[in-house]
Amino acid sequence: MGTDGLVVVDKPGGMTSHDVVARVRRMAGIRRVGHGGTLDPMATGVLVVAVGRATRMLTYISGSDKAYLATIRLGQSTVTDDAEGEVVAVADVSEVSDQAIRAGLGVLTGEIDQVPSAVSAIKIDGKRAYKRVRQGEQVVLAARRVTVSKLDLLAVRRTPGFIDVDVDVTCSAGTYVRAIARDLGVALGVGGHLTALRRTAVGGFTLAEAVTLAELESRAPHVVTLPLAEAADRYFPRRDATPDEARVLSHGGPLATAGIPGPYAVFAPDGSLLAIVSERDARARPEVVFTG
Repeated sequence: MGTDGLVVVDKPGGMTSHDVVARVRRMAGIRRVGHGGTLDPMATGVLVVAVGRATRMLTYISGSDKAYLATIRLGQSTVTDDAEGEVVAVADVSEVSDQAIRAGLGVLTGEIDQVPSAVSAIKIDGKRAYKRVRQGEQVVLAARRVTVSKLDLLAVRRTPGFIDVDVDVTCSAGTYVRAIARDLGVALGVGGHLTALRRTAVGGFTLAEAVTLAELESRAPHVVTLPLAEAADRYFPRRDATPDEARVLSHGGPLATAGIPGPYAVFAPDGSLLAIVSERDARARPEVVFTG
């Protein structure tokens, strides 16, 4: 199995996404390793890691919809909107009904303007927001339009002092699930934060195919589970090039259009991946070329 491709990792809790990349880099013995969408240290689950030339697919993968299983604790607010931060407010939850929780989740479903958590990796004037917060600055981030296509209530568990709510979430890239937790708590007047987060899918890559770091260690340095061409075929619409088209594309030249919604992957006659292409101005133009 070649060194270029993807590995779908089941990230453990307590590690940053960067930590996982560093581990895969060491196992594979290759420097070109990256990931397709950050998971907070507290979170577990699907982290798509690209090795070698597959790192050039990460821009597309990062923009995929994500799916999560999450637990929201109502009745407590934290500085980080998740369990990593100190509790800054508590409230009585005895009057909060299941019906109110369901209605609150409904309001947060669909296209919404979401203010990201202040403790996030978003940059403000070149410095990440979480660094500014840790230095004592007051940080207010601008709202951004995101899409929460699914926010299903799975369970409500009542404990003296708080309510834990389990939800199944599918959302667009850039959505903060801990901001959903915060906003549900605000809407119900009791505060809320995220206590557990497990990512179950990034685009079509799911937990069912994810491997643990221990499993990867046992197969090192052959860590790639989806070789480059197979990964591209899974993720993008497919076009097969003729030998002449393959020659043109391998040098970065455009092809005639094929009427395929882009971006799409173009494969050589031998099945190898040539390029990621988008059609515009009546030509199929390469965005990323993988030959050479």
